[in-house]
Amino acid sequence: MRRYTSLLLTAFALFLVVLCGSAYLAGADDAQKQRPMREILAYTTLPPAQVEMLSEEYEKSNRVRVNFVPLSQQDLLERLKEQEADAKNGAAVVLADKDTLSKAAKDGCFTPYISEAGDAAAEMFKDPNGLWTGVWYDPVVFCVNRDYLKQQQVITDTWTGLSELNDARIGVTDFLAADASANLLISMIGQYGDAATYQIWRQIHPHVVQYAKYLNNPVRQAGMGEVDISVAVQSETLRYLNDGYPVKIIYPADGTAYMLMGTGIAKSMPEDQTAAAEAFADWLLTDETQQLLQRNGFYFMPTNPATLAYKSFAGKNLVLFDQSVDFTPQQRHDFLDRWVKYIRLN
Repeated sequence: MRRYTSLLLTAFALFLVVLCGSAYLAGADDAQKQRPMREILAYTTLPPAQVEMLSEEYEKSNRVRVNFVPLSQQDLLERLKEQEADAKNGAAVVLADKDTLSKAAKDGCFTPYISEAGDAAAEMFKDPNGLWTGVWYDPVVFCVNRDYLKQQQVITDTWTGLSELNDARIGVTDFLAADASANLLISMIGQYGDAATYQIWRQIHPHVVQYAKYLNNPVRQAGMGEVDISVAVQSETLRYLNDGYPVKIIYPADGTAYMLMGTGIAKSMPEDQTAAAEAFADWLLTDETQQLLQRNGFYFMPTNPATLAYKSFAGKNLVLFDQSVDFTPQQRHDFLDRWVKYIRLN
């Protein structure tokens, strides 16, 4: 009888624990739902589809709505300057490419902010004064058709090696068609100089099957066997690879260009807006954000080396170009114009 009594008491105690736990969780959930929704304004150079996805997920988990305004670089910089007179009605955070962030920082639009996650990022991915921090980047790689790869005793893994291939069909996005493609040419000029860069592309040009209009086209061409090697961004290559296309990524051993996205915190904002902007900037450096991006087909390299997403990428130790590309808009225009006149149209 005593044995049954102790069992009943134990069962009753467990029931009370479960009941109290359920009540606590229900109360916490109600408190979460009753907590007032906060809002912050954000400027971005990213496509609407990407930022809407980020905003929706962040709102679910943090009860903070990030209202993104997609803008061109010029419009974004102008709005940041205009809001200096009325910061309360301006954007608290900017999510944009490195070039835009650097110009905004130079214009004095950001306030310094350094967090534990941001501090872990490599120096090349952040402003030396903490005015902006990179959150993810997309490097350029060689996307190779697997059937072609099987036929080769040695596969090239350098830009000069690519230019010296005589029998390969090559795919590439037109430098005038996409920012990431134009950035490749400009970054190579910064790294190797204009003469050496034009010589590489002058040798590659005769083997280009087609100058594509979109970043995904060269990857599709390699996957379908229409070209042997494509110069492509890693995110598109990984997307096709995960969809079962027979391609392999080769990382350029002599370095490569990349597009870096990051955040900057606008200065002179109310304290609560600044705190909310900093929290959102930190969230963008987490695995939660990377998992969200990957679930939706965006495979970017995180700058935070502490994330599982960073550790899982095979190319986390790839060599990146490290020379400055601080060219003026006119210089960039001239570089592209010379490529069109003396290489593309020949």
